[in-house]
Amino acid sequence: LDPRQLMTPPDWAQAREALRQTLRGLDGDVERQMDALRIFKQSETFRLLAQDLAGLWTVEKLSDHLSDLADLLVEATLTLTWASLPGRHRDTPAFAVIAYGKLGGKELGYASDLDIVFLHDDPHPDAQEIYAKLAKRLNTWLSTLTPAGHLYETDLRLRPDGAAGLLVSSTEAFEDYQRSHAWTWEHQALTRARYVCGDAAVGKQFDAIRQAVLCQSRDRAKLRGEVLEMRQKMHDGHPNPSALFDLKHDAGGLVDLEFAVQYLVLAEAAAHPEMTANVGNIALLKRASELGLVPADLALPAADAYRELRRLQHQTKLQGEDYARVEPALVAETAAAVKRLWQAVFGP
Repeated sequence: LDPRQLMTPPDWAQAREALRQTLRGLDGDVERQMDALRIFKQSETFRLLAQDLAGLWTVEKLSDHLSDLADLLVEATLTLTWASLPGRHRDTPAFAVIAYGKLGGKELGYASDLDIVFLHDDPHPDAQEIYAKLAKRLNTWLSTLTPAGHLYETDLRLRPDGAAGLLVSSTEAFEDYQRSHAWTWEHQALTRARYVCGDAAVGKQFDAIRQAVLCQSRDRAKLRGEVLEMRQKMHDGHPNPSALFDLKHDAGGLVDLEFAVQYLVLAEAAAHPEMTANVGNIALLKRASELGLVPADLALPAADAYRELRRLQHQTKLQGEDYARVEPALVAETAAAVKRLWQAVFGP
């Protein structure tokens, strides 16, 4: 990393080309290619960290950059793994990587893992087997620890039928699952999903499926009950025995706001399709207030609270803390703003 460029904002198109040139010079040397990807990630993350500490970035912009970096690395890794896959039957795969969670919502942090799902649209009789091998290889390249470290921890459990399901789904099977078999929490997860890389046509199919599923009419009472039930399960699964406030899981924390926004998307998208835009929770809260779905004097303070909670979460990660927890007094007003939004959306 050139010290003269340390405070230069990233140009991801330029960075992508530089990485491509580096990898081209290592053609056929898998170990050196894997290390080159990791070194690239480390240098770009260090640059962002230095700029973050210098106050150059808002929480949203930092997460945008970290997400763009991950997109770039997943794309480069997909290109390399397909090129080295035995038995590939076409020049470019009819295969796409779909991001969920923090990467899907472009809210990635320094230590975030990647929630990803794999789709294909290929009539070849061996397509399922070929793309399963590709997905396994791609996941290995992303998550394997080498002398240069690892790229990302990955979580593949958001695919249809979870850990018991096929590693790769056809777009047809994915649509059938989402329309007829998915649980409400899976539709909540879909609100944050987006195409990352691979075949753009498969990505467009995913976008169309996502839009249609999110815009389905829903029974509000049933939806509310199922969202609240899942929130309670998450709360029970992440007990906080300390006297500190857990920024993510405690009442008034990040998950409460995320669930409120996801409920608004699923409840309102049939009448307001613009709520399906994958623009992040802060922008969606503003949009909900503009549409009259939530009073602005509740939505906007909650959006500010979410920004502050994420800033503190970033800070605790940088300090090497095992848990994102702070003194309750530090976030009393922040948590109260989220709780007021929660009450407005779900009632007592």
